[in-house]
Amino acid sequence: MTSEKSQSDQSFVPSYLLYLLAKVSDRASAEFHAHARAEGLRVPEWRVLASLTDEDGAMTTRLAWLSMMEQSRLTRIIDQMVERGLVIRRSDPQDGRRVRVFLTLEGRALALRLREDAQAHEARILARLDPEDAARLKPLLATMLEQLEAPEGDQSMSRHSGTGVSGAPSVK
Repeated sequence: MTSEKSQSDQSFVPSYLLYLLAKVSDRASAEFHAHARAEGLRVPEWRVLASLTDEDGAMTTRLAWLSMMEQSRLTRIIDQMVERGLVIRRSDPQDGRRVRVFLTLEGRALALRLREDAQAHEARILARLDPEDAARLKPLLATMLEQLEAPEGDQSMSRHSGTGVSGAPSVK
């Protein structure tokens, strides 16, 4: 008869990379998403506000990539956020066919307050790790993301750099 530990050591799912990444994301996100909901935001709205704190005036294609959702879904969410007074849409001055999304004063205040909360939440999560592991985690994940988003056959693009993420729409 095998012990419980040796059975779990040989189990596929608990040691599978994608399971681990998804489970960590789910657990860590659940804590913060509950906080965002308590502030009156749905998770997709929080993602849009957070993205706009970095790139106010982003186009919807860029916001869709940053907030990890399809552009058609994002458009409906932005419509609702406009109605709530959190964001506004404006035509791009260089190309009137393009639409950019901007934070309102109310949206910016909420976004900046939640961004501070998110950074504190992240610090609490990282504090659970050994300091050396915590320091390596984000650069390692950023490099992994960059490699996964690199065009097929171009996996050496910035190996071990830990800087930047390719694959994002570059139009701001």
